[in-house]
Amino acid sequence: MMPVPDPHPDVFDTQWPLRVADVDREGRLKFDAATRHIQDVGSDQLREMGFEETHPLWIVRRTMIDLIAPIEFKDMLRLRRWCSGTSNRWCEMRVRIDGRKGGRIESEAFWININRETQGPARISDDFLSGLRRTTDVDRLRWKAYLKAGGRDDADEIRAYPVRVSDIDIFDHMNNSVYWSVVEDFLGTQPDLLKAPLRVTIEHDLPVALGDSLEIIRHTHPAGSTDRFGEELADRTVTTLTYSVGDETKAVASIFPL
Repeated sequence: MMPVPDPHPDVFDTQWPLRVADVDREGRLKFDAATRHIQDVGSDQLREMGFEETHPLWIVRRTMIDLIAPIEFKDMLRLRRWCSGTSNRWCEMRVRIDGRKGGRIESEAFWININRETQGPARISDDFLSGLRRTTDVDRLRWKAYLKAGGRDDADEIRAYPVRVSDIDIFDHMNNSVYWSVVEDFLGTQPDLLKAPLRVTIEHDLPVALGDSLEIIRHTHPAGSTDRFGEELADRTVTTLTYSVGDETKAVASIFPL
């Protein structure tokens, strides 16, 4: 990921404490909680830049999070957010979260600006773009999917994941952070993965709605068994989680040690 351009006047820099609802039983900042912080700092930066009213609605297409070192309970979080790539209707935004005790999380998310009336991609205003571009020279950002859905026939596990009313956000869809709760459920069965730096990526294809019969389809690809993720990952185990409603793939997650 792009390193933080620090110091830089256009890197949004803020702090807040780590709360009890953000951590797991061991006191580690959870991925779903980290994702909420990433969303919240984005809203705060939008307000700080003065575009909260003109560009209020965004959806995330992909979020990549690197857990470099765990951030622990009662720590103070420092969050820095800046743009790492733009186009006319979407951008990539980096967020780095540091704890005072040495914990660190790196993230990058692909955000699409949404028109309130059409609910489709909308052009980002020129004055907003000019501010975003002060931290990047990437101005023709294109979408390219990294992940492919796993099938049912060779799955290691298929399980139901009930969608709750509290999971639904203002878009009438399951909120981004809830997808990361599924990741936390998996990591709860694989504690060794949390002993080393870890990368988790989620790509969203279609929204999940209240009433959907969501299933999680898990595949584990042992080290040396495949190069489908690229030669650089052929030496490690990669787990994928496919979020499926019937025959529709809603999202795909990948999990592997760095």
